[in-house]
Amino acid sequence: QVQLVESGGGLVQAGGSLRLSCAASGRTFSRYSMGWFRQPPGKEREFVAAISWSGGSTDYADSVKGRFTISRDNAKNTVYLQMNSLKPEDTAVYSCAGHIMYPQPGASVHIGDYDYWGQGTQVTVSS
Repeated sequence: QVQLVESGGGLVQAGGSLRLSCAASGRTFSRYSMGWFRQPPGKEREFVAAISWSGGSTDYADSVKGRFTISRDNAKNTVYLQMNSLKPEDTAVYSCAGHIMYPQPGASVHIGDYDYWGQGTQVTVSS
């Protein structure tokens, strides 16, 4: 089992940047593919980005491609989401999630595949 804690959210102006972090407990973090999801106000949770357990494969929602970058440091049990060129429509609660996939490659984009979730961190982008 893994516990996830996000940090790095906040208020930023449009065009600005934020880096979210998700720290995981436990010794099996490196076996988990990791994803970032977000829930905008009044809307359902949606996929943002995912990274394989090795870090060798990533996937992004079309709405964030070219602006967001997901990465991980297995030695630090942490996954990151670098968010650049932020837009007001990026405003949401951002959550990280883990899905054990080792040794299969890739990472899922489907919310239902993820077993463990953090509590979320608020990102607000002002216009």
